[in-house]
Amino acid sequence: MSGFVAGLSLEPLTFFLMVLAAGILAGALGSLLGIGGGLIIIPTLTLFAGVDLRYAMGASLVSVIATSSGAAATYVRDRMVNLRLAMFLELATTTGAVVGALLAGVLPVALLSLILGLVLAYASWSTFLSRGDETPPSRTGSPLAARLRLQGSYFDPALGRQVEYQVTRIPQGLAVMWGAGLMSGLLGIGSGLFKVIAMDRLMRAPLKASTTTSNFMIGVTAAASAGTYFARGDINPFIAAPVALGVLAGTVIGTRLLRRMRSRFIHRVLLVVLVIVAAQMIRSGIAGLLRGGAP
Repeated sequence: MSGFVAGLSLEPLTFFLMVLAAGILAGALGSLLGIGGGLIIIPTLTLFAGVDLRYAMGASLVSVIATSSGAAATYVRDRMVNLRLAMFLELATTTGAVVGALLAGVLPVALLSLILGLVLAYASWSTFLSRGDETPPSRTGSPLAARLRLQGSYFDPALGRQVEYQVTRIPQGLAVMWGAGLMSGLLGIGSGLFKVIAMDRLMRAPLKASTTTSNFMIGVTAAASAGTYFARGDINPFIAAPVALGVLAGTVIGTRLLRRMRSRFIHRVLLVVLVIVAAQMIRSGIAGLLRGGAP
């Protein structure tokens, strides 16, 4: 274990409890917002536990699969996941994830981090300006969405009624989803944040439908690139196991919270996460570029 936490001299039990706690937080937040939790796991492992970035990214992919497995089953049972939309968009995310995994370590991640941080900053501003309606205004779905039957509905316990919705801007959504898959493979994250933004802000699906559908999708996206990471030896069971245990426990908390929370509150939590992650990615990108573009 000391080889993975060199520099901090953490005891194995201390390391296990730290990673377990981070996994619980990542699982709860990931299942609530549909973001996978990798954005919490990677900084915790690298900054506080001294884990090499490669192993942190491998463990992050495991956490994403665990989040999806734990949360998606509940959301599918409650009929909150738009399965047709998820499977259609996975055509883009899985191909992007495979390309990203193959390109990991080749592309200048620092520049990529800066660009993504700026995109998230814009998304933060857009989310701040939005009214945070419980459901988006009624609108006619695109003809392509109608032909593919991508519309959906779900029962919202917080509102006490059935919510029906249409989706639009399918080509633009596919483009963003491919980019989300690319980021997943490159950075070892679920890229659920980008999936939620694409469905909620771009395709105009309700936030709860976006987060639950994203939870279903992130596991498939992560699995598409996890094989490449495993073949390179970047997934270590001594790190991935406590992460997976914590994430599975956290998803139980997150799934119960989402069904009872109103979308306005989830919007506020999402905004806070967007601002923090955007600032972190911009800072990391600038620092990397000043070092010569190193990851």
